[in-house]
Amino acid sequence: MQITNKVTLKKTATIKETLKIIDKGAMSIAIIEDEDKKVIGTISDGDARRGLLKGYTLESSIEELYQRNPTLGYETDSRDEIIKKAILKRLYQVPIVDENDRLIYIEDIANLLQRTKRRNKVILMAGGLGTRLRPLTDDTPKPLLKIGGKPILQTIIQNFVKHGFTEIIISVNYRSEMIKDYFGDGKKIGANITYIEEEKRMGTAGALSLLKETPHEPFFVMNADLLTTINFEQMLSFHTTESSLATMAVREYEYQVPYGVIEIEESQITSIKEKPIQKFFVNAGIYVLSPRVLEHVPKDKFYDMPTLFEELINKNKKTLSFPVHEYWLDIGRMDEFQQAQSEYFRVFNVQG
Repeated sequence: MQITNKVTLKKTATIKETLKIIDKGAMSIAIIEDEDKKVIGTISDGDARRGLLKGYTLESSIEELYQRNPTLGYETDSRDEIIKKAILKRLYQVPIVDENDRLIYIEDIANLLQRTKRRNKVILMAGGLGTRLRPLTDDTPKPLLKIGGKPILQTIIQNFVKHGFTEIIISVNYRSEMIKDYFGDGKKIGANITYIEEEKRMGTAGALSLLKETPHEPFFVMNADLLTTINFEQMLSFHTTESSLATMAVREYEYQVPYGVIEIEESQITSIKEKPIQKFFVNAGIYVLSPRVLEHVPKDKFYDMPTLFEELINKNKKTLSFPVHEYWLDIGRMDEFQQAQSEYFRVFNVQG
């Protein structure tokens, strides 16, 4: 149960306000109220992010995005009745209201079922050479480079553990013994860590063919050189709710053309756009995959994740994108490494 005096919005609120409230409330939904404080709808983290993918901006209103006629629980409902409603509509949270449909609290179904740890596995790709960060990586694998006084990989693992994901598999290759010696079985940081050894470089998807057991639930795959505050629970919820086979976290990237762009039709100049800004979504290196994806991963072959997604797309499989609006930094070059050092304590000031 969560008391919710800070998770309500009017339908005129912006996407930015919505995401801020969802993040602060530690739930994946916000509640839409009318002027009489009656619950008229809900909006999830996924609803807001789908709006961004459709071209809405952070300043756009949620009026066309929120879910009308929400599933509600009543204070007189039993625990089993609330669970039944949630399962029927595949919900992770259910607003609990009084007889006048006014919000009392939001019931978190995972808590109601008394689940404390998630069984979903997290596979971290830590076998890269880190050549662009030489000489720092001459004697140290990139995941062990320290930012904010601790290895990059430790921050990643602790972020997953914070969200309840403790089953960690690390794929290692370059200076693998250093990584295994540092983390061991993971108990010191609240995780259960095992390892897969890449005898040769396998790529972010090819290494999955080395898994000793096929996961039974959707699982994460993430590059071990990223710092991010993305909410992993919300990404998993999005993947599951949308019945996705493979979900890729994407990041909006802007590029300003340094010249005036001329648009032409049959030699006739139709417009001039001075230094326009182009916007794209780029791969953020974080994925949620359903176990069936492993059927498409070749054995003993280098295979990258973008290639896997291209194959799934060509076979008309359901592949979805999950926009990242939170902090995200790929530490691949020296300037990014230095940027991470300067930002770490501001961004991760609550990390242990």
